[in-house]
Amino acid sequence: MTKGKSPSGASREMAVRLKSARKRTTSQQKWLQRQLNDPYVAKAKSAGYKSRAAFKLVEIDDRYHLLKPGQRIVDLGAAPGGWCQVAAERVGSTDADCRIVGIDLLAIDPLPGVDFIQMDFTLPEADAILKEKLGGEADGVISDMAANTTGHKKTDHLRIIGLAEMAVEFARDVLKPGGFFLCKLFQGGDTAQLVTQLKRDFALVRHVKPQASRADSSELYVLATGFRGERPTPENDA
Repeated sequence: MTKGKSPSGASREMAVRLKSARKRTTSQQKWLQRQLNDPYVAKAKSAGYKSRAAFKLVEIDDRYHLLKPGQRIVDLGAAPGGWCQVAAERVGSTDADCRIVGIDLLAIDPLPGVDFIQMDFTLPEADAILKEKLGGEADGVISDMAANTTGHKKTDHLRIIGLAEMAVEFARDVLKPGGFFLCKLFQGGDTAQLVTQLKRDFALVRHVKPQASRADSSELYVLATGFRGERPTPENDA
């Protein structure tokens, strides 16, 4: 084995090889070997985060200073909870004064300072339920969710964009003026309409790719700040 440096600068063993792969498929072998050699997986385990994805939000927030003490934050597609953990730490959310609400179709284990709802965020009643849980409008909506893939590139991209568009509509309904929206996308394909919509609703829109995103991944994040606070009306949406 060779020695390498982790993202924190600490020395760690790299190029871990699987001792036995007889009972695993080729894709399972590749996934497991990638996990074993991923320094962010080790960092997440050491820090007590639910997933390596927590460090994506850490990097983005360190750069753009989105999360502030006392804010109310909604995490869409919250499972397994890594982004909720980071948000709770940075806004100072506690069980006594909970300011983070996560929502997902999947269940997640209880987390300190996080109120979790297992439901579909696209349901008509979701907006009102989340605002009630938060005690008002949100300062930020964050989303690291991705649509289930089919293996057909064009179809998968359309699903990803469709999910992001629904997240934007949700954010417009729950954000307070000045709020921010952070959502995962993937490079390629037509995202122009989504970006145009965000530029209409927010003062500044940018694309961000944190170092914690895997080098072979086409994922990136769209960050929109300065929500204008203009709610859609039936006439405008017609």
